[in-house]
Amino acid sequence: MTTTEPVRPFRADLPVPADLLALDAHDPLRAKRAEFMLPPGVIYLDGNSLGALPRAVPDRVSRVVTYEWGEQLIRSWTANAHTEQDWMGLPDRVAAKIARLIGASPHEVAVGDSTSVNTFKALTAALSLTDRRVILTDADNFPTDLYMAQGLGALLPDVELRRVPAEEITAHLTPDVGVLLLTEVDYRTGRRLDLATLTAQACHAGILTVWDLAHSAGAFPVNLNGCGADFAVGCGYKFLNGGPGAPGFLFAAERHHEAATIGLSGWMGHAQPFEMARAYVPASGARRFVVGTPQVLGLSALDAALDVFADVDMTQLRAKSLSLSATFMRLMEPIMTRFPLTLVTPTTESERGSQVSYRHPEARDVMADLITAGVIGDFRTPDILRFGLTPLYHTHADVWRAVRGIEAVLENRA
Repeated sequence: MTTTEPVRPFRADLPVPADLLALDAHDPLRAKRAEFMLPPGVIYLDGNSLGALPRAVPDRVSRVVTYEWGEQLIRSWTANAHTEQDWMGLPDRVAAKIARLIGASPHEVAVGDSTSVNTFKALTAALSLTDRRVILTDADNFPTDLYMAQGLGALLPDVELRRVPAEEITAHLTPDVGVLLLTEVDYRTGRRLDLATLTAQACHAGILTVWDLAHSAGAFPVNLNGCGADFAVGCGYKFLNGGPGAPGFLFAAERHHEAATIGLSGWMGHAQPFEMARAYVPASGARRFVVGTPQVLGLSALDAALDVFADVDMTQLRAKSLSLSATFMRLMEPIMTRFPLTLVTPTTESERGSQVSYRHPEARDVMADLITAGVIGDFRTPDILRFGLTPLYHTHADVWRAVRGIEAVLENRA
């Protein structure tokens, strides 16, 4: 169906129900919204693809460009050690901030490269710790995770990538499986896997785990060490709000540091990089997984962005996320009876991340109209309308206005 009328902006001035205003008034995180630059006239529901800009980031990046780079030049690599201007120490400072959000120790987190590259590093490290050569994964896992595993299999012909439906993972934890590669929150549906239970089951079966936390870190509490996870990866540009292309991170449990093989042994992962030794000697901790020169501009933006979490109680963050998503689904219920929408996000709280998704036969065009109208969500092939909820800057009033916008767009298309 094609739109017969021009797409109209949603009515941002419509009165919000009193019960939702009351929830926002008593929100312990309500002050956090002011720490972000949110453009007027839109409801931004795509922070699970690209987080909104924290207000502290532009000044930080400007200082890095104009003073640290422009005036200090190469001196900034080692100037003012243990401060934000110390470029060499920047990956470790960012790692410490991320570690708190994912239940890890700072020395177990390496920051740099992309999520894809870190997935390769984590898989090679995990495979080096076992004689088993099967990587087991969700058949519908995020494509880059599958691609990296496929590429690794091409390099190591004895490695097999075995893909099974997510609901059948437990049944396939067989004696030939060496590594379990899973994404905690499905990027399309928002379905959340039970990280603790699956990790325990894998461990009991002698299988190492590699978790993708792209839609977890910064969205709700994660406790990798508490669950006994072996490796994990994640990105900095979604719920961590580090900006487009922000560096990713890799978690490696301390117990594996000495035994795991470093598949990409770059000079910044060397114990003494500036000695220029001809033989690789790994640095202590997860820093050994850092490959190349720190991406100073991206790391600086991510470093400043992570400061918004400094005083955030992650339990409160999760409670608000669940409240926002429950409100979204409740308000959408009457609209689902009028239009061909199918909720694909689990209604059980423990089984969902921080997004709500619906199937619609014309999802691509519907989302294009929504974005034109000022409700910015996301389309995922073949028919998913995806709405990310970021508790740091979203309100229940935002959810109400977004649903009114969705209703208006669907009515307009009909």
